[in-house]
Amino acid sequence: MTELEKGPRGLRRGRGARERIVSASQQLFRDQGINCTGTDQLCAVAEVSKRTLYQHFGGKDELIAECLRRFDPDVLPEVFDRTDLTPRERLLAAFEVHAPLCPFIAAAVEIPDPDHPARVYARDYKKAFAARLVDTAREAGATNPEQLGEQLALLLDGASARSRVLNTETLATAAAIAAVLVDNAIATTAV
Repeated sequence: MTELEKGPRGLRRGRGARERIVSASQQLFRDQGINCTGTDQLCAVAEVSKRTLYQHFGGKDELIAECLRRFDPDVLPEVFDRTDLTPRERLLAAFEVHAPLCPFIAAAVEIPDPDHPARVYARDYKKAFAARLVDTAREAGATNPEQLGEQLALLLDGASARSRVLNTETLATAAAIAAVLVDNAIATTAV
C-alpha cells in the first residue's frame, strides 16, 4: 500500500471501508463474541477511523444487525430449493450446511434487548428457517410436519449451541438423530 492510500494516521482511505468494517466485525464477533469486541479493536482490524465507522453505521447495534443480514443469505434457498434432492434428503441436507457456530444464537444470547435490531433479525431468520423445515416435512409426507419441523429446528439450534459451548463438532450426531426423526415421521405415513 502506498503512502497516498493511507490517511493521516496510517489508516486506509477510500473505497471498501464499509466492507472491511463488516468483514472485520464478522471475524471478531465469531472469534471473541459481540460484547467482547470493542469499537477501537474493530476499527484497528478494519483499518478505519471511528469517524469512518460511524459514517457507515450509526453505531455498533446497526453493525451487528448488518453482519447477521449478510451471514447466511443463501442457505434457505440453497438447501430447500434443490430439485436434485428428495424432500427427505433436503431435510437432512440442512444439517450439512448449517453453520455449527450459529451467529444468530450468539447474538440472541449476548444481546438482552428483545427489540434490538440484531435480535429481531435473528428471531425472524430462525422462524423462517423453521417454516422452511415444516414445509419440506409436509412435502416429504410427514404425519405431523409442524412437529417434525420444530424438532429439526430445535435439534439444529441445540447442536449449534453445544458446539459453541464445548468447542467441538456436534452436527454429525445431530444429523444421525435427524435421520431417525425424519424416517419415523415419514414411515408412519406409509403404514
